Amino acid sequence: METFKVKAYGTEAADAPFHNIEIKRRNLLPDDVEIDILYCGICHSDLHAVKNDWGGTIYPIVPGHEIVGRITQVGTEVTKFKVGDLAAIGCIVDSCGHCHQCDNGEEQFCEKGWTVVFNAPDKVLGGQTYGGFSEKIVAKANYVLKMPENIDLAASAPILCAGITVYSPLKHWKIGAGTKVGIIGIGGLGHMAIKIAKAMGAYVVVFTTSTSKIDDAKKLGADEAVLSTDKAQMKAQAGFDMILDTVSAKHDVNTYLNALKVDGSLVLVGLPNQPLEIGAFNVVNGRKSFSGSNIGGIAETQEVIDFCASHNITADIELITVDQINEAFERLEKGDVKYRFVIDIAASKK
Repeated sequence: METFKVKAYGTEAADAPFHNIEIKRRNLLPDDVEIDILYCGICHSDLHAVKNDWGGTIYPIVPGHEIVGRITQVGTEVTKFKVGDLAAIGCIVDSCGHCHQCDNGEEQFCEKGWTVVFNAPDKVLGGQTYGGFSEKIVAKANYVLKMPENIDLAASAPILCAGITVYSPLKHWKIGAGTKVGIIGIGGLGHMAIKIAKAMGAYVVVFTTSTSKIDDAKKLGADEAVLSTDKAQMKAQAGFDMILDTVSAKHDVNTYLNALKVDGSLVLVGLPNQPLEIGAFNVVNGRKSFSGSNIGGIAETQEVIDFCASHNITADIELITVDQINEAFERLEKGDVKYRFVIDIAASKK
């Protein structure tokens, strides 16, 4: 298969810095599009993958799965896009396309396994896939999203992961007017969850361990903000239809289970490295559920992009250049960002 070379930003080891590297992208197949990448968000999952926290990282790694850009070429069979269109890529760039889950528009649960945009086996070229910390990307058009022209592209990039990761469970658990939602953590996921849940009509309560984020939560639109280290405040919490847990570190979930109403669900979207312990009585009493959710399918990702555009929802971001990637990862590890780093890839080309 013919390929072309692309400038990218990656690393060869968990403890090595990011630097310029050269990767190969495939020449267009009939159902492919080529995207000139303009912006790419930095997700906590990128940090985990680079550090090999979950095992299985293949180096060199080029992360990035919150990608927005502009179409520069289309394959001969592509009708969804034309050259010049704004487009986006999230986590998924391929799946089997014909299993029960794919037929239902839930490619993230593909029975044969979906292909992640980076650090996954590349079914076409061999080797592994490379993500959005690069100047161009080629992907099947069916896994590429349309971006509206009237939104802030940089601030919308995190919708491709943070946005869909919280939108999918909020929709699945039928959050809307008259429901009470808790959100644990105010980071990349949490701050988007506040905005989206409020736009859905829910009463939103944020739980945070940081006193400095109490005011932040309210500025983001939360109806209440609770200091989760305050036992008296936590004991007073009750009646939640759903609590969305965005925390990616080990923490005690039992207090939150107790705050759910009958048939309520605590839904985990964070990815802690260590197991979480659940007391049996905390779920048995009240027929409560401890559940999980993983991103969303292609159709639902398009849905959240359009939802955010119609409600004027974007992420709160810190726009950086490629030479600030190493510093951004160091700060991300310390939680020092409000609330998402986004790389200005376009600026690097100038």
